[in-house]
Amino acid sequence: GESEELPGSSRKKKYDYTLLAALALLLLAGLVILQSTSAWNGEVKFNDPYYYLKKQVFATTIGIAAMFVTASMDYHVLRRFALPAYLAAVLLSVAVLLVGDEYNGSRRWLSLGFSFHASEFAKVAVILFLADRVTKYADKIKKMRVMAGIMILILPVAGLVGASNLSTAIIILGIGVILVFIASPRYGQFIWMGVVGCGFMAVFLAMESYRLERLAIWRNPEAYEKGYQTLQGLYAIGSGGLFGRGLGNSVQKLGFVPEAQNDMIFSIICEELGLFGAGFILLLFLILIWRFYVIASRAPDLFGALIAAGAMGHMLIQ
Repeated sequence: GESEELPGSSRKKKYDYTLLAALALLLLAGLVILQSTSAWNGEVKFNDPYYYLKKQVFATTIGIAAMFVTASMDYHVLRRFALPAYLAAVLLSVAVLLVGDEYNGSRRWLSLGFSFHASEFAKVAVILFLADRVTKYADKIKKMRVMAGIMILILPVAGLVGASNLSTAIIILGIGVILVFIASPRYGQFIWMGVVGCGFMAVFLAMESYRLERLAIWRNPEAYEKGYQTLQGLYAIGSGGLFGRGLGNSVQKLGFVPEAQNDMIFSIICEELGLFGAGFILLLFLILIWRFYVIASRAPDLFGALIAAGAMGHMLIQ
């Protein structure tokens, strides 16, 4: 998250303090809310109410250190790693399908001494790879075949990730569309791309019955046994009202909302902090996305702009 003076000036790097402030507030709020949400689960499963907080603090510390190391680098060095990172993402995605760990019916995790989501690495690799490819063919990208060729390059990893994690595959494809859109002067092509994308999505959803079932549950959770989690989340949001029950006072996190500290944490934010608290969290994310846009628009070259825009697209779609 660094902005940089234009070439020919002093080339002095400076941090985007608005972005850092929003990020710090999000991290702090995330840790506080995680502790509130996960204490009951940690006590029941591991006899330690701070179990999930400790893991998250460890990961956060590594993330902050990696952020400052990356910020001190010249980002042009990353172009060398674009293709190797993409090939590694494809191999890791294949490994997940072959030897991945299954959790709650989904095979998404890979254990290499520690467990991680291979699809999270894939998102970063795709941003780097596309930034490199689009920069290389920037002067020809208005040709439909060049643009389609660039998008086809990310289909292998999107397909492999999508086999076990449809939402992440959609994010990867969305990042691709955003990066190509930024570099392309023609907008008409994106209508065709949208039509083709919708066609692919329809076929992909129809291939597995559970994907269509998920959409049906989302539309009408009361009619399905599997709608339990969605309904409990809605009860949590509704009972929070405008100002919430107060931090730590959620009832739904006491075993009613499955995976309360994971996928469903936003429903507990709404229950404890209310509409205003949840709105504040969303506002912080919007500030973060806005600063990505500013950094991308001020980048000294297209490669830098595309990396920042890729990070923005990742946050925005997710």
